[in-house]
Amino acid sequence: MIHSADIREWRNRDVIDPKGRKIGSLEAVYVDTATDAPAMATVRTGLPTRQRLVFVPLDEATLGPGYVKVAYERGLVRKAPSIGLDDVLPVEREQEVFKHYARSYEPGADHGRRLARG
Repeated sequence: MIHSADIREWRNRDVIDPKGRKIGSLEAVYVDTATDAPAMATVRTGLPTRQRLVFVPLDEATLGPGYVKVAYERGLVRKAPSIGLDDVLPVEREQEVFKHYARSYEPGADHGRRLARG
């Protein structure tokens, strides 16, 4: 299991898929508001003039020398819901991220955020 303190040190490191293909660079970690455990990460991807942040779950992620390997294929991650580099994921779009990865979604306390930037 990856702990919040560990993965924050990996900001700007390569994020790779199970086959070792680079997806992009780790931008931020989002924690589950119910457990405070790392749940998702944003990955900076795209051309230098047209970059965006895509979301990827951190379950089954492993850390290596200079990279974070996620359990999802590059193509699936690159098609995930995205936000601009300076944007914040609106609470209304959280369910969309979970659905993309065929994961169940429950809103946070009082129907609030499930994901919070760590």
